Amino acid sequence: MKCIIPDTSAVIIGAISKIIEENDLDYPEIIVPEAVVCELEHQANNNRSEGRKGLAELQKLQSLQDEGEIAISFKGKRPSNYDIRYAKSGEIDSIIRDIARSEMGTLVTNDKVQAEVAKSQGIPVYFYEQKYIERPLSIEKYFDENTMSIHLKENVVPMAKKGTPGHVDFEILNEKRYSYRELKEIADEILDKAKMDPKTYLESDKEGSYVVQSREYRISIAYPPFSEALEITIVRPVANIDLNEYHLSDKLLERIRTNAEGILISGSPGAGKSTFVQAIGKYYSSKLNKVVKTMESPRDLQLPDEITQYAPLEGNMENTADVLLLVRPDYTIYDELRKNSDFNIFADMRLAGVGMIGVVHATRPIDAIQRIASRVELGVIPSIVDTSIYIEDGEIRSVYETKMTVKVPTGMKEADLARPVIEVRDFETGKLKNEIYTYGEQTIVMDMDLVNGSSPEENHKSSVDKIAEQEILRKVKKLIPKRAKVDVEVISPERANIYIPEEFIPKIIGKSGKRIAEIEENIGISLGVEVIESKPINKAPFEVDIIHTKKQLILELGRDNGRKNFDIQVNGEYLLTATTSKKGEIKIKRGIELSDFIINAIEMGLEITAIQKG
Repeated sequence: MKCIIPDTSAVIIGAISKIIEENDLDYPEIIVPEAVVCELEHQANNNRSEGRKGLAELQKLQSLQDEGEIAISFKGKRPSNYDIRYAKSGEIDSIIRDIARSEMGTLVTNDKVQAEVAKSQGIPVYFYEQKYIERPLSIEKYFDENTMSIHLKENVVPMAKKGTPGHVDFEILNEKRYSYRELKEIADEILDKAKMDPKTYLESDKEGSYVVQSREYRISIAYPPFSEALEITIVRPVANIDLNEYHLSDKLLERIRTNAEGILISGSPGAGKSTFVQAIGKYYSSKLNKVVKTMESPRDLQLPDEITQYAPLEGNMENTADVLLLVRPDYTIYDELRKNSDFNIFADMRLAGVGMIGVVHATRPIDAIQRIASRVELGVIPSIVDTSIYIEDGEIRSVYETKMTVKVPTGMKEADLARPVIEVRDFETGKLKNEIYTYGEQTIVMDMDLVNGSSPEENHKSSVDKIAEQEILRKVKKLIPKRAKVDVEVISPERANIYIPEEFIPKIIGKSGKRIAEIEENIGISLGVEVIESKPINKAPFEVDIIHTKKQLILELGRDNGRKNFDIQVNGEYLLTATTSKKGEIKIKRGIELSDFIINAIEMGLEITAIQKG
């Protein structure tokens, strides 16, 4: 090889200096295509280790030329914008092959496809195969049998979470603070392993962030501008147990074995959801001989080889679902359900006849069912979710089942208010825990403990009364101008009063009382109409109407509350203080932490209220 033309892959792995050393070449000529330099420069500018390694190799070759060992030159054109745009289609590789052909040199590459194409064009090629040597990552030294996660950050001492779900301690590993350079070397080591190790996958590659799954380790790398400093977090499951170690009742085990087709496994982060779903997946696969697949991003569940783990196909779980419907597994584990699209895919696959096991973040047993109830039609909930298992501190704390019935919702009196109701019952005791039904245009998730705990002697309204007031208020607001002040109060299970300005009373009553009679028939209780000035001023918190737009969340407090200061509360807990606009609105930008918190609170059925300051 008197004349060597390396491509980008060969330069990155240092193939040229290794070839010269291994073969004792006598003053070879090295021609580096400008396209290779352009690619390396682009990678280095994007803070990628490949670019820095490639440039370091070129500098090493320059040193060899200064020592009289080789002759190095740079030839060819720099890639155009067109070439860069279609680099994955082979445009830059084609430029490199053209130089090898015109210079009558030997193309050196670590790219198998590049080598095969060069051979087919009659270009002399040397395929330099880099042998992978299995070695543990340097970060593995921090893990012992009790370590759940390691947290490394620039200028911060290394920390570790140790213990088991529900019993976790946050410990300092040593007093040595990591520098940026030390953490960058660890990050480069991890990313290099992802390119070579068949059991290490680069699950996500975005500007400022990498997610790598290396065997049992899930590694998240964050760097500026995404984070203010370089940070590496490594998570590993500490428990790998069988289903029988959960000491399930015979009733629940029989349910899982024969009847459970739509299972939601919920709990807070670190509660032990993944450990349980691994146990149930292995049970279905090994004990019941079922075909089990998973949908994960990243693929961090520790499962036997019989269970195939799928990532988002072309970055989209819908494509993965299309493939799984062709594969027809008996059960599919979906880890984790967070976005609307995740719940929709889960529902579509379940309705297509695939047994589904979904993993959901939740802080209460009902939250998992409530989150899916807000995204699908009410009538199909029992077909999608028949069993909900809540995990806390690594143990099963609650098991709920869902059933459809037609009845008058608890707390309502009139028989003509009967409607389809989803009953959520404790699986072991059969006790009714929640009811889900529609009331007007709203989907209501009613907590039975809350309803049953309310008594006439207590100085607060029941949840049913609050819902009735909201529905009456919604109907009245459709009939009068938006600027008009209006209030509603349920004074007994059979009667409510509407308080509005005197000039709008005829609009509510209607001709011969027909309009108010229609409202009474729809709501199911009799209504009285009074002038709003006659109602005592109520300084208690009142519920806020929330409008979703593409850019904002708008909290509507009513035009009569314009230019006033209010405390906004979530479930009675203080959230923020704000001054309303002239129209009585508080606008919050979408995408910030505050708006995300409010949206999550709405999805969980928490009450958003306001109380005037002063």
